[in-house]
Amino acid sequence: MTGEESGEGNVLRSKRDATRYQILVQIAERQPAVSQQEVADAIGVTSQAVSDYLQDLIKQGFVRKHGRGRYEVTKEGVDWLISHTSRLEEYVSHVSEEVIGQVEIETALATGDIEEGQPVSLSMHEGTMQATPGSTGSATAVAVTAAEAGTDVGVTDFEGVLDYELGDVTVVSLPRVDEGGSRAVDADRVAGLADEHDLLAVAGTEALVAARDADREPDLRFGTPEAVREAATRGQDVLLLSVETELARHTDRLREDNVSYEIVDAVD
Repeated sequence: MTGEESGEGNVLRSKRDATRYQILVQIAERQPAVSQQEVADAIGVTSQAVSDYLQDLIKQGFVRKHGRGRYEVTKEGVDWLISHTSRLEEYVSHVSEEVIGQVEIETALATGDIEEGQPVSLSMHEGTMQATPGSTGSATAVAVTAAEAGTDVGVTDFEGVLDYELGDVTVVSLPRVDEGGSRAVDADRVAGLADEHDLLAVAGTEALVAARDADREPDLRFGTPEAVREAATRGQDVLLLSVETELARHTDRLREDNVSYEIVDAVD
C-alpha cells in the first residue's frame, strides 16, 4: 500500500504535504486576494516558505495566479484537498473510536499505599501526577492496580478537574557564536534567572556553554521544543536559553499550545 493509499493520509506522513495542505486551505478561504504573510502567520512558517510552496503548487496545477497577490485553488487542487481531507477524517475517526477510546488508564505516583479498586485523589507535583488514597480532592479516580507509596499506580474513571496552574517559560535569546555567542551573555543574570525557575533548558551549543558559565547544568538539552512545552503544561516554570537561530522553533510551539512565555535580556 502506498503513502497516497494509506488510511493515515499522506499529509500526516510528510511535512511537505502537510504544509501544502494548510496553504491550499488558507488560499481557498482567502481567495482571490491572498496575503502570503497572513498565510505564513496562520500556519507558522515564513513568508518565503509560502512563496516557495506557491510556486510549486502553481506548477502542479493546484493553484492559479491571476496577478500580484491574487490566487485561486483550481479544480485539481480542490480534488487533492478533498481526497486528503477524507483520509484525515477516516484517521481521526479511527483514533477517536479505537485508540483514545481504549486509553482509559493513566499512571500516577502513589503518595501512600493504595489497594486495587480504591478511590484516590489526583494532584500535580513537580510535573508528575500523584495519587493519594481517598476521594477528597478536586480530581478523583479509581486505582486499577495496587501500589506501595512512592511507586507507580494505574488509575481510571476520572472525575473532576486536576487543579494546578500551567508553568511559564522565560526565554533568553543568545547570539550566534560569530556574533559573540556565550561570551555576550551575563553569567550572573543567567544564574539568577535559573534559580527562579524549576527547570533549565538549552538549545544550541552557545546556550549550553552560557549555562555552564553560570555554573548551572541544564535539565533539558535535546528535543527542547517538545520538552519545554510538556514541562510548562505540567506546571513547571522553565528558563530556556536559546541561540537565536533556534528561537522561532520554540516560540512557535509554545504559541501553538497557548503556553505563556516572555523573552528577557541577559546579554551584556
